[in-house]
Amino acid sequence: MSHAGPNAAASARPSTGDEGVAPEGSKTWRDVVAAYVGLTKPRVIELLLLTTVPVMFYAARGVPDLDLVVWTVLGGTFSAGSASVFNCVYDRDIDEQMRRTRRRALPRHIVSPRAALVFGFVLGILSTVVLYLGVNALSALLSVTAIAFYVFVYTMLLKRRTTQNIVWGGIAGCFPALIGWTAVTGSLAWTPVVLFLVVFFWTPPHTWALALRYREDYRNVDVPMLPVVKPAAEVGRQVVVYSWVMVATSLLLWPVAGTSLVYPVAAAILGAVFLVEAHRMWKRAKSSDSLTDINPMRLFHASNLYLSLLFVAVALDPLLGR
Repeated sequence: MSHAGPNAAASARPSTGDEGVAPEGSKTWRDVVAAYVGLTKPRVIELLLLTTVPVMFYAARGVPDLDLVVWTVLGGTFSAGSASVFNCVYDRDIDEQMRRTRRRALPRHIVSPRAALVFGFVLGILSTVVLYLGVNALSALLSVTAIAFYVFVYTMLLKRRTTQNIVWGGIAGCFPALIGWTAVTGSLAWTPVVLFLVVFFWTPPHTWALALRYREDYRNVDVPMLPVVKPAAEVGRQVVVYSWVMVATSLLLWPVAGTSLVYPVAAAILGAVFLVEAHRMWKRAKSSDSLTDINPMRLFHASNLYLSLLFVAVALDPLLGR
């Protein structure tokens, strides 16, 4: 999709100076603290950690060392926060125009772009140091790779250029499964790779449901999310395809990792519910283009619950399936 035309200004990169920052007197310290916390996207961090810690339980075949969990969670929090801050800095021009994001710190000029950029680098350095010293070098390397992939590949290269932005850009969000495993074992294996792929195939249905809800926002700023360039019925079809592959991949963990029956039973039930919701959204999308009728946020919230409970099952399998 071309960025020329009436929305070209929205795609141009503004400078990283302090222009447009709200006067100091209009901000309280609570506003500033909340703004910096908001830049890290805490809800995203929560979801990423929920795909990290359960894998540590499975890798340890029980309860992992508590100190190791603390260092991994701390490093993972800094890492995810760093990537989110860089994303907010780069996307502040379009964030200011989108209903979903215009209340973020940079569009509201509570934090300057330069200060946010420094904050992102500090978090990135802290995450690397914490994971390297408190966990191991491989986990630290994977963390740095995830940050770089999210910033350079997704945010800067793919997001504004292709409908495949979140398919391939979503790889960054798959790294926590690898980091959780390497934190305990110090090496990679097929088990975390399968979980990596589960998150990979989960990301498109999850994100496209949200993008369908806010498709006018994305259209107004020339971001070619799939729901912007394809009819809702086609979005629903692709959601169903990815959902089936995701569920099949989740069940693959049973033979690959040699889990007990706890995990595959939970994965099958959760997968069935997810598929029902995906097919339901597709059916509604084929009969109407109205967001009210399609109700994509139902699938979006269901996808959050699905991933959370699936990884809880990963953690519980070695505890209950002995």
